[in-house]
Amino acid sequence: MIDLHYWPTPNGKKVTILLEELGMPYRIVPVNIGRGDQFTDDFLRIGPNNRMPAMVDTAPADGGEPVSVFESGAIMMYLAEKAGRFWPQDLRGRYEVVQWVMWQMANQGPKTGERGHFSRVPPEAGDQSYAQRRFNDEVHRLYGVLNNRLYDRRYIAGDEYTIADMISYPWTVGWKQQGIDLGEFKYFKRWFDELSERPAVQRGMAVAAGPAEDPASLTPEEQARRRKLLYNQRARPAPAE
Repeated sequence: MIDLHYWPTPNGKKVTILLEELGMPYRIVPVNIGRGDQFTDDFLRIGPNNRMPAMVDTAPADGGEPVSVFESGAIMMYLAEKAGRFWPQDLRGRYEVVQWVMWQMANQGPKTGERGHFSRVPPEAGDQSYAQRRFNDEVHRLYGVLNNRLYDRRYIAGDEYTIADMISYPWTVGWKQQGIDLGEFKYFKRWFDELSERPAVQRGMAVAAGPAEDPASLTPEEQARRRKLLYNQRARPAPAE
C-alpha cells in the first residue's frame, strides 16, 4: 500500500494522477498546509523539507521495511520504476523523461509558484511590480518551452505518455489565472486538451483531502499563529544531542 501524505495542490496532484494511471492502491493522509501540518515532527520524519507530498511504501519491491520518499519528482520516479510503466528503462528513453522531470521541478513549478505568490502580496508590503513582471514573463517563457517541445511530438518525452507529462500538467490547469492566452501556444493546447480528457488525469485532479476549510471560521489567534508559522521561514535548529 502507498500512503500518500497529501494536500490538493499541483504538487500533490502530480502524484495522484500517476497513482490513478497505474491503478495502484493508495491511501491519502491529509497534510493541511494552511494549518501547518507539514511542520509537525511526525511529518518531518518523512518530509524533512517541510513540504508535501511525501510517500511511504509499506510493501516495497525488495520486501524490506517501509520506504519513505519526499519530493514529488522522486516519488513519481519511484512509483513508475516500481510499476514498470510510464518511465522507459532504456538509456536514451529514460533520460528523455528524467531531464523533463528535472525541468518541471526546477523551473515550471517554482517559477509558477512565485508568480502566484507575488500576485497575492498585499499593497502594504510595498511595490511588487518588478517581481510580478519578472515571474509573469518567466511563466510565459516556460509555456513557450513546452509549446516548442510539443510542436513535433505528441508528448513531452516523445511518442509515449510518461511521468514527464503527468508532472507538468497540474501546473498548467490554471493557465487563465496565470495570464496565458492559449491561442499563442497551439501545440501546448493540443497536448493539454488531450491530457484533460484522460479519465485517470481527471480522477487524480479530483482527489481531495477532507472538507474545505472556511477561513472565516479561524479565530484571530489562529490566523496569527499560522502567519508566524508559514511565512518568512528561516532555518530550523538541529535537534539537541
